[in-house]
Amino acid sequence: MRKTTSQIKFGKGEKLLLVLLAITPLLIGIVIVYSTASLSSSNIEVEKLKEKIEIQENLNESLAMQVDELASLSNIQDVAKENGLSYNNDNITVVNR
Repeated sequence: MRKTTSQIKFGKGEKLLLVLLAITPLLIGIVIVYSTASLSSSNIEVEKLKEKIEIQENLNESLAMQVDELASLSNIQDVAKENGLSYNNDNITVVNR
């Protein structure tokens, strides 16, 4: 008796489909790794910017405290006395920030 072996023959479209099916998981893996790396990089930049913002806010708060201290009534009176001026409440104009 003779054994018959059957071979499956694929057409051009089927071969292309099989190649695309084999490449797809590789491409998906590359896209996932790239997007994760990009997200990590973005998160690092965000954290650096947050740190810079916090430093600037602290500096602004410190400067605002200095402005309030320099604008205090006792400081104004001291500066006026040092410069030979007298304190007159009618001449004081308050400017709000």
